[in-house]
Formats: sequence, structure tokens, C-alpha cells
Amino acid sequence: MKKYYDVEEKVPLLEGIPLSLQHLFAMFGSTVLVPFLLKVNPATALFMNGIGTILYLVICKGRLPAYLGSSFAFISPVLAVLATANMSYGDAQGGFIAFGLSFIVLSLIINKTGTKWIDFILPPAAMGAVVSVIGLELAPLALTMSGFITDPSAPPAVQPHLAMISSGLTLIITILASVIGRGFIGIIPVLIGVVGGYIISFFLGIVDWSGVQNAPWFAVPTFYRPNFNFSAIMMIMPALFVVFAEHVGHLFITGSIVHRDLLKDPGLHRSLFADGLSNIISGFVGSTPNTTYGENIGVMAITRVYSVWVIGGAAVFAVLFSFIGKIAAVIHAIPVPVMGGVSILLFGIIACSGIRMLIEKQVDYTKSKNMILTAVTMVSGLSGAVLTLGPVQLKGMGLATVAAMVLSIFFGIFEKLHIDNKN
Repeated sequence: MKKYYDVEEKVPLLEGIPLSLQHLFAMFGSTVLVPFLLKVNPATALFMNGIGTILYLVICKGRLPAYLGSSFAFISPVLAVLATANMSYGDAQGGFIAFGLSFIVLSLIINKTGTKWIDFILPPAAMGAVVSVIGLELAPLALTMSGFITDPSAPPAVQPHLAMISSGLTLIITILASVIGRGFIGIIPVLIGVVGGYIISFFLGIVDWSGVQNAPWFAVPTFYRPNFNFSAIMMIMPALFVVFAEHVGHLFITGSIVHRDLLKDPGLHRSLFADGLSNIISGFVGSTPNTTYGENIGVMAITRVYSVWVIGGAAVFAVLFSFIGKIAAVIHAIPVPVMGGVSILLFGIIACSGIRMLIEKQVDYTKSKNMILTAVTMVSGLSGAVLTLGPVQLKGMGLATVAAMVLSIFFGIFEKLHIDNKN
């Protein structure tokens, strides 16, 4: 039984099905949470995530393994749109379409100019730190889901001690499956962990299957009509910067995991174009905007299965399950602590990928410039500080990226002026 599958490598069907389901389970909780918060039918988001991912894989020539899930970056601006008089979710959809078009325009520009400018505004000392922040800023979320951190203002759905037992045992099962699992078990640790945690949670009495009983077997996703409102579009568009930074960061992480320069082949321009097209279609049908998903990157890092066929299989399952109410409800009934236990490992591996990037790029920390870039990027991203730009709040990875870019540009200009003065 193979323990490694490369990007273009096909996986036997009997192995591919559980591997694809593993990716589906990893992204499901987060990808349906966004439409729940925005009061949109989750089945619609699940349907478009699947369609968007398939388009993405095709446009990227089957060389970039990435799953597109619902983006959290749009929650704040969309809620701002919904809170504005005479505006609705349809107006936000117009903003999604404009955002998708902007990504396509960016892709065309990058296709002409190349990606060398990214090394200028985000050199390895900064990018490695940004990648680490992507994982580390999600750590509190994983621990909150797991019951180890409680929010006094929001009573947990599961008693903390039961949540900790469920999440802790889920994490242990996932680790054991990854470390000592033999054969096929060794490459589906996340699936093993989720199923094992699900069973444990059932015996702990924290599984609610009322939604499964009430769900129909067949249900067509709900589609919504977009409106084009200039004010709503301007409220949505600032999220462009955050999602672009996230997109580039995820490509760096994925590239380091699969040992390829994905920004060159298939290219950042193809990836942005595919993501943009997916978001345009999502905007027209009423789904939430899509973005590349860190949870699925974490699954690839753990399993060493990078096959786009497995990712594509997860996308096909997402489309099918969006029409099968019972199955979607069973997956949605997975207790939050179970996903929290798995997320502790997934998010931690993303953070480690940033450290790995710093090592592989041989960042020299005897140079004060590199030390400053990494230090300021990490602190700004993990401090909890918030920079408000209209309806969009830059924090965590977004703020870290802004700080990294400003510092990198400053150092670049300073070095150029210093060299010119010497000459």
C-alpha cells in the first residue's frame, strides 16, 4: 500500500473514496459555518464549493491541489451590507461578482508582469512568518472548538469537560493513526480521527441527530438573484486585499508541502483566475465567496497524498451531498469538539510549514533586516491588534501581511537609495 501520492498521480478507486471523504470532513464544518452566519442555505455553498473546486483544478491544469471553501474574510463586510437600510444579501452578491472580476484582472496583470515583485514585497523572512501566522492565529479557534478555551459571553453547546474528552481522544486517535498506522490506515488519519471521535461523542451523549431526522432525502440548493449596488460593492471590495494575501500564502504553503514552485507552474495567474471565476459564479447563484482552504492543506501535509484526483473526488462528493439532505445532515451533526481536536493538528501543521519555509529558504538571521521582518510580522499578526479600513477589519494574517509588505518595501527603497548614494 502506497504512503505517498504525487499531484498528478491517480489513486485507486477504493483508496480514493475514503481519501476524498477525509478532505470533505476536514472542510465541512468551516465551509457551512459561513452561510449559517450569513443566513444563506449551506447546501448552496456546498454545491458551489464543489463546482468551484472542479473549475479550479481544471483551469490550473491539474497541477495545483487545492480545495475552495467558504471564505471568512467576507463575514464582516457582508454583515455590514445586511445592516444597511435598503440592502440585502443580493447586494452583497454584486460585491462578490466585482471581487471575482478583480481577481481575474489581477491574474491578467500577473501573467504579464510575472511574480518577481512578490519576492520584493514579501521576501522569505516575511512570507515564512505570514504562513506561520495563518496557522497560529487559528490556534485559539481550535482550542475553543475543543473546549479548552471557554467564552463567558457565549455558553458552549457542549459541557467543557465532555468537549475536552471528545476532542482530546479525537486528537490522540488522529496522531496514532498517522504515526503508527500501517498501510492505508496511515494515509487517512484525519478520517480515522473524525470517525473515532464521532463514535466516542455518541457514547458521551453529545451527538444531536435531530437535524438528520428532519432532513429530507432529496433537497435542491437554494439560488439567489444578485443586485448591483455601487455602495454595497465598495463595502465588499476591501476584502480583496485580505483574500489576495491569504491566496498567495496558501500557495506558498502548498508549494513547500508538494515540493514545487506553484507560483510559476501552473502559475499564480492561473490560480487567481480560477478563484475569481469561481467567485463570479458564486455571486450569480447566491453562494458565499470561495477561497483556498487551510484545513485541506493540513490534510495533505499529514497524509502525503497530494493527488488532485482526491481533491476532485471531495468536490464531487460536495456537489452530490448538497442534494442529499440526510447525508449532509449526518456530516453536519459531527460535534464541534471532534473537529476541534482534528483542527489542533491541522492548524499546527500549517504553522510549522512557515517555519519549514524559513529553514528551506536559508533565511539568515544574523542580518537585522530579516530579524526585524520576521519579528514585526509575527507580533502584528498574533497580538490581537485590529486595523479598521471601512467595513473591513485587518487582523491576524491580514494585518501581518500589511506590516510585512510595508516593512519590505521600506527596506527595499532604503537599500536602493543607499546603493545609489554609494555610487
